Amino acid sequence: MVEDRMGDCWSYTKDQFDNLEKHTQWGIEFVEKYTKFVKERSEIETSYAKQIRNLSKKYQPKKNSREEEENKFSFCRAFVMTLNELNDYAGQHEVIAENLTSQIIAELSRYLQEIKTERKSHFHDGRKAQQHIESSWKQLESCKRRFERDCKEADRAQQYFEKMDADINVTKADVEKARQQAQMRHQMASDSKNDYSAYLQKFNQEQNEHYYTIIPNIFQKLQDMEEKRIERIGVCMKTFADVDRQVLPIVGKCLDGMTKAAESIEPKTDSKQVVESYKSGFEPPGDVEFEDYGQAMKRTASDTSLSNAREGKEKPAGKTKTKLWPFIKNKNKLSLKLGSGPEDFSHLPPEQRRKKLQGKIDELSKDIQKEMDQRDALTKMKDVYIKNPQMGDPTSVDPRLTEIGQNIEKLQSEMQKFEGWLAEVEERMPSKSDTQRRSLYETQNNTTVSNNCAQDRESSPDGSYTEEQNSETQVKANINPEPIPNPTSTTPEFDDEFDDEETLPTIGTCKALYPFEGHNEGTISVAEGELLYVIEEDKGDGWTRVRRNEDEEGYVPTSYVEVFLETNAKGAMTYI
Repeated sequence: MVEDRMGDCWSYTKDQFDNLEKHTQWGIEFVEKYTKFVKERSEIETSYAKQIRNLSKKYQPKKNSREEEENKFSFCRAFVMTLNELNDYAGQHEVIAENLTSQIIAELSRYLQEIKTERKSHFHDGRKAQQHIESSWKQLESCKRRFERDCKEADRAQQYFEKMDADINVTKADVEKARQQAQMRHQMASDSKNDYSAYLQKFNQEQNEHYYTIIPNIFQKLQDMEEKRIERIGVCMKTFADVDRQVLPIVGKCLDGMTKAAESIEPKTDSKQVVESYKSGFEPPGDVEFEDYGQAMKRTASDTSLSNAREGKEKPAGKTKTKLWPFIKNKNKLSLKLGSGPEDFSHLPPEQRRKKLQGKIDELSKDIQKEMDQRDALTKMKDVYIKNPQMGDPTSVDPRLTEIGQNIEKLQSEMQKFEGWLAEVEERMPSKSDTQRRSLYETQNNTTVSNNCAQDRESSPDGSYTEEQNSETQVKANINPEPIPNPTSTTPEFDDEFDDEETLPTIGTCKALYPFEGHNEGTISVAEGELLYVIEEDKGDGWTRVRRNEDEEGYVPTSYVEVFLETNAKGAMTYI
């Protein structure tokens, strides 16, 4: 019965180990499955971020292309800002993928190795303890059987001695021999009994320790290991949600940026840009006089009519055709689109020609100023060399100074040529009354349109268009509260209508990297991450002029903001 009971206990314990082994193995497999799930989620985030970045890059304006030049319109700039915010939005998904990899996948991979090693160690100790108690039981059984065998031998020896002692025919020597044999067997049985008793006591102690100490400790370790595994899974699931929650503020800022970009669209300003871009300067043709049927139809003479534009080129009256610009079609449209035309832009309407000439003059002015700055720098260097000959040879600067002087003379000559053409165009511009009417209309609409903005598509008198490279314009910032006369104004009648300081146009955007209080006069306070409009870039003094809305503008340190200038307005000065 004892053997059956011990066998049942060992079988039960072994079954418990088998069950625990299966359960803990299933737990490890679950951790591996969850790790694979997070890894696939990370790959999806990486792929999504890559696709979003490619989408943003695909629709970004290309350099030296019409798309980039069209950014002078507010809706185009808003679209570019949306693309930039979308690019930042993609970056947040990359952050999610990186955090999932570093905070969950890497941690669970390391933990899997640790739990596998720990599990293997615990089950190894359990099997070792089980084998030890089974071995002790076998030794106890061996001692028990030996004691039983010695007892039986002692009983047989005693019975044989008693039989020999009762037999009168047996010699005394045989009886003595049988008695000694019986005594020896009894001694052996006594020794076996003592061994069996001692080992039984030892076995009971080991068995008690096995079932009440060793096995419970192993089960407790396995339980602790399982609880830690479950707790680690819970922490990882919480981290899985926190990784997304951490980027929500920045994602919200990206979406807010897209909303602000949409709100910055100004339909009226854009429409004025189109009007200003294609304004020709021609006056409507005069009334046509009634003539007799037999006479050729004539048009009333007009200073800007097309009939007077071709003086000296008379045509037979019978072949004269009435052409009303801008409804004329030109077969030479292709050549104009390719940018071929005279140097004085005489193929353009008066207003467009004036803008082109003014832009060319501004460009030459910048080049002359650049050359003069180089000449001044070299002159100072030469003076230093003269005062300190050990620093360099003063004559080494002379060739470069001569070259710069020749360049300045060439540029000045070129500038005088364009100024002459500009003066010629302005003489033929509409009268003062027309200019005043146009100025009054623009004043009533509270919209100031730059007269020298770069053109993407120029309109010609015969209805054709030309695409030319944008010329950089300059934005002149009036810091003083009193208006400063414009030295380059070519239409004084138009300027008389604007006595107040006009709003500077936007030349780009910027994002505040750090908060700035702006206590000093002329500065403006900004918050970290705030998006502002740039109206005047850094002139080398470390300050950038920005605008928050129509009433708030001022200077901020250039190092405190990240500036995104429009290509066609970078470093520009616009003379209104």
